Amino acid sequence: MTKSWIVALGGSLLKNREGHDLDDWFSGLISTCKKLQESEKRIGFVVGGGSPARYGINLAKNSVSEPHRLDLIGISATKLNATTIQQVLISNGIDVADSIPNTIEEAVKLLGSHQFVCMGGTTPGHTTDTVATRLAIASGASSCTVATDVPFVYDKDPNKFGDAVALNQLNLARLAEICGVGKEFIPGQSAVIDPIAVGEAISHSIEMNVLDGKRIELLESALFGREFQGSRITVE
Repeated sequence: MTKSWIVALGGSLLKNREGHDLDDWFSGLISTCKKLQESEKRIGFVVGGGSPARYGINLAKNSVSEPHRLDLIGISATKLNATTIQQVLISNGIDVADSIPNTIEEAVKLLGSHQFVCMGGTTPGHTTDTVATRLAIASGASSCTVATDVPFVYDKDPNKFGDAVALNQLNLARLAEICGVGKEFIPGQSAVIDPIAVGEAISHSIEMNVLDGKRIELLESALFGREFQGSRITVE
């Protein structure tokens, strides 16, 4: 199978806010995907839940006690967002699979017959970062790009520490330290990449990129192997 490139798109990107016009963002995404299609690259987009996930979970959380049931609500939101991107791309002539895969195995199969696949979450307890990393492993990709509203990996939480330093280059071991791989993950705690995803990347030697997904030109540069503003995470 032709080599694939896997992208975790943060659900927060699918929301109009100051400095982020969604129509312009979609226009940039369409343009980039057309270039990728012409270059015969195969791209798997794994889309997060964002605001719809939080909305649905907040609606139900006082009536639903089992965490995995709340996760199922969040997964449904990721599939809604994935379908939105899927339909925008299909409507603009992009070769996107017309189904949203429920498993990584389905996604890999679809990448064998389409240049683009859009999917959301799969299993309660697994973030879309983890799904994207596992899709990279299963599809034979050598890297996974995380495009969200966080422009870099920082040495510590920039929301809490004014002296946090943006890291342009680091290795997976350093990323594991920052994200807390191997430590107890507290629900609601923030990490630039889910620790489970980082652990999977380490186990299978998957390089990662972190960049500001609001700026489609950065994602395009990363997918074409050019220099980009963000964090490049190497195996060693």
